[in-house]
Amino acid sequence: MSHRHDIQLVIDTLNKAKKRRDVEAVLLHSDQGFQYTSRQYNDFLKKHKMKASMSRKANCWDNACMENFFSHFKAECFNLSSFRSVEEVKLAVHKYIHFYNYHRFQKKLKNLSPYEYRTQAS
Repeated sequence: MSHRHDIQLVIDTLNKAKKRRDVEAVLLHSDQGFQYTSRQYNDFLKKHKMKASMSRKANCWDNACMENFFSHFKAECFNLSSFRSVEEVKLAVHKYIHFYNYHRFQKKLKNLSPYEYRTQAS
């Protein structure tokens, strides 16, 4: 997490993802933010054999899965809480993402959590 959504945050996040799993041939979807249209970002993707995909301007349907996630995230994490510090926000975000991935069942995944579904699929 960062106080700014800049290119360095994006690159750092992708480097962390690379350490966790093979990212070669991954399709990485984003909006048209300046971070994702930058030369640095596109050079990074090319170097690591990742492919960029980008939403059309002002079209939330192109990224409906993430729009859905953030809708739940805001409703279930932020709208029900108040925070006194940035550290509290960071902790809440990490806890929610863990909950979402490992414990929150989803109808579209046959009432399994994303982790359970991915484990069964592999």
